[in-house]
Order: sequence, then C-alpha cells, then structure tokens
Amino acid sequence: MRDEHSLFGPLADPAADAGHEEHPPRVGFFTDTSVCIGCKACEVACKEWNNVPDDGFSLLGMSFDNTGSLGADTWRHVAFVEQSRPLSGQDAGFGGLPTGPSGSEVSAGTVASALEQAERGGGELGTSPVDLGLPRFERPGDATGAESRTDFRWLMSSDVCKHCTHAGCLDVCPTGALFRTEFGTVVVQQDICNGCGYCVSGCPYGVIDRREHDGRAWKCTLCYDRLRDGLEPACAKACPTESIQFGPLDELRDRAARRLARLHEDGVTEARLYGHDPGDGVGGAGAFFLLLDEPEVYGLPPDPVVPTRDLASMWKYAGMAASAFVAAAVSVFLGRGKR
Repeated sequence: MRDEHSLFGPLADPAADAGHEEHPPRVGFFTDTSVCIGCKACEVACKEWNNVPDDGFSLLGMSFDNTGSLGADTWRHVAFVEQSRPLSGQDAGFGGLPTGPSGSEVSAGTVASALEQAERGGGELGTSPVDLGLPRFERPGDATGAESRTDFRWLMSSDVCKHCTHAGCLDVCPTGALFRTEFGTVVVQQDICNGCGYCVSGCPYGVIDRREHDGRAWKCTLCYDRLRDGLEPACAKACPTESIQFGPLDELRDRAARRLARLHEDGVTEARLYGHDPGDGVGGAGAFFLLLDEPEVYGLPPDPVVPTRDLASMWKYAGMAASAFVAAAVSVFLGRGKR
C-alpha cells in the first residue's frame, strides 16, 4: 500500500492508489435521464436486495416524488421535476434570462430594462400573486379549454452515491469504516462505523447519512456483494429503459459522449453531462449523469468540491500561525530575562 493518498486532482486508478495491486477495471453508473420514466423500479430493487428499511411512506406533497432525497434509508432516489413551460425542442427556457450571480452586469442590465417596461416601474413587485410552481394534478389549461393549454415536461432522474474518485467521506473517516474496493467504489463497513458523522459533512453531494435509532452511516455500496459474484447492481438490472447503465467507467464515458452528441444533433441542445470530468472538484464521479437542464434543477450541486482539497494549504497556514505564536512567546520570554 502506498504511504501517501492523493486528495485532489485527476487520478487514473483510485483502486491502485488505495493499495489494490491487482484488480478489475473501475466500474460505475451512467444514468441517462432522457430515457428515465420515473417508474422507481431501481428504488424498489435497491431496497429489496440490500434489505434497506422503508423511509416512512410519507406523502411529501412534492409532485409525485415521495422519497424526497437520498439518505440512510434511501440509497436510490428518483427525482420528479415538473416544468410547466418547456419550449420546442425541450429548450430549458433560460435564453435571455440572467443565470449568473445576481450582482453581475448581465443581471443588472436585464433587471433594469424589465423595470423600465413595467407598468409601475417595479412598484408592483411583491404585491401581486406569484406562481410558485407547486405541483398540480390537472393538465395545464384544463379549466379554460384547449386553446389556453401550455406544454409541460417531466424531468426524471435516479440519483445515487457518486463513488467519487476523491471521496470526502472516505478521507475524513477516523475509524476506517469507509474503504475503497478493488472496483474503485466506496463502501461503508457498519461493524466498524462509530457514528461520528464526519463522513456526512465530508460529502459534497449530501449523499451519506446516519440512520435514525441506529446512528451509523449508510449509503449505496454499488452492490459490492453482487460485483464480487460477477453480477450487475440490482438497480441497473431492474431498470426497464436502461436509463441506469452499469459497466467499466471508461466504456460508460465513451457511451455517454456518443449519446450526448446524438441528442445535440437531434436539437436537444440543453443536454449535458454531469460528473464525468476527471478534472472536476472530486476527480470525476463513479456515477455520472446525462441531464436535460442545469444540475440545480435536479437538486445537484453545480460545482462540487471534495472538502479535503484544501487540507494541505490549511495545515500549511496552521503551521505558520503556530510558528508565529512560538516566536512571539520566545521573544517575550527573552525580553523579560533582560530586565
């Protein structure tokens, strides 16, 4: 095993970096959200195979998504995002709108021009009803007739642990309960976990969680037991549309690039890959996605960064501060000795 562990940047072989000298190729998930139908077969298969307990059967009132988010009792989560005004060709509808920081020049110019055209110069802002986009069960325009109906679309995506190249949860675990497998995935050993919760705050995606009345951390294992027997994970096996694709990570990245190019040729220009880049803040994810809108729409962070990225510089500055305190103490001591 290597004496040092890489904490940030591109890493060609995470399993070798963790000490696995001879190992199979790194595997992972490619989730193509453009063909996800929201059937939740992956959620059910994950719970059944891994004996994951129910998550409360709560009606959240959040569209048709009653799972809510990933957690200790939800290792797969199918997000339902209702967009009531998609434009032709599945345009995300962001054209001409400020999508950058609120203090940018583009935002300021757009807002200023809109206020000039407003009936009361912006005085009506906050005084009129606002459509909050809450889920409805009737089709748009049903109450007034077909002539006033608007189109809408569902964005569905099965979310899961990303099995990062640089896994913040693994790096901060004090007991070694988290480990890197020979397949390049990250797994929690519950018999070693002491429930400290460091891994929860160390995950930039908010994936890992501690189970209520248990205290230990739980998350997707990418069906490590099935991988060791040459089987694909339960969720990918159950997916009827092959939205969840499993295989060697390099092959999945090539497949994703071809799929993205095809969608762009078909006019779906807003399609994009998320988590596939080895140069991103986590060194590339072992589970990446093809999205049809901004990551934030799906509840994903736009620029995730492993917290341990700045560990070296933090210790450097901490050492400098400690040295300054020692120097000050020595100077005070020597100054008193001369009196």
